[in-house]
Amino acid sequence: MNILLWVLQILLALHTTAGAVWKFSNSEQSVPSLSAIPHGVWMALSVVELVCVVGLILPALKKSLALLAPVAAAIIAAEMLFYCAVFFHAGSTDYGQLIYWLVVAAFCALIVVGRLVRRPA
Repeated sequence: MNILLWVLQILLALHTTAGAVWKFSNSEQSVPSLSAIPHGVWMALSVVELVCVVGLILPALKKSLALLAPVAAAIIAAEMLFYCAVFFHAGSTDYGQLIYWLVVAAFCALIVVGRLVRRPA
């Protein structure tokens, strides 16, 4: 289980890094369902994502920081659910984005449960 969680954490870190870099180079206007997000919040989400990437990987270097991984995963899941709420508020009908965000949130939840409840050896 520990190996699976590390693989998921690394994949989530890569995904989140790509998302943060994409946000820096693209406007919130490029995703119609997210255009209601103010530009400052859009940029702040990029910074939060990069901090979460560090939180996902840092426990590999120092075991005493193990709590950072589930916290980072929970923050990323909350961000994905925030996008879902904005999606519904915008009245969008392209459910592909919604499913994508929910799948990412589910992987985050798996990391949180695995790291906090299961306590793998």
